[in-house]
Amino acid sequence: MPSRSQRTLAQQTLGLSMAVPQVIAHRVGRMAKAGPRPNARDRKEFELMGAEKMAAFYESWAAMGRAVVQAQQSMWRTAIFTPWSKSALPDANTLATHTLRVLSQGMAPVHRRALGNAKRLNRVWK
Repeated sequence: MPSRSQRTLAQQTLGLSMAVPQVIAHRVGRMAKAGPRPNARDRKEFELMGAEKMAAFYESWAAMGRAVVQAQQSMWRTAIFTPWSKSALPDANTLATHTLRVLSQGMAPVHRRALGNAKRLNRVWK
């Protein structure tokens, strides 16, 4: 049975695989239609596109950094409070869980923005 972190990462990946092609198709079509002289609405959308990519990158970077620090703290607590008769090193499952959590936390801002864009642009398209 997949863990919660595995399911979350799989759901985020599936959502991105559906939303990203829609957003790209809409925006590339809009760029082609606008040609060399985009109107104010198109320019606003193109500026938003660049700004939100940067914002999502920094949000992802920060979220992954926080998740890594939390993972390190968790492993240190385990190492400090584990009796010396047991191994204080994390096992493979613990490392995998922390890794999946870091990836999921990093993907969350990108996932949120891509799905939001797909919904917003789908309304504009119709």
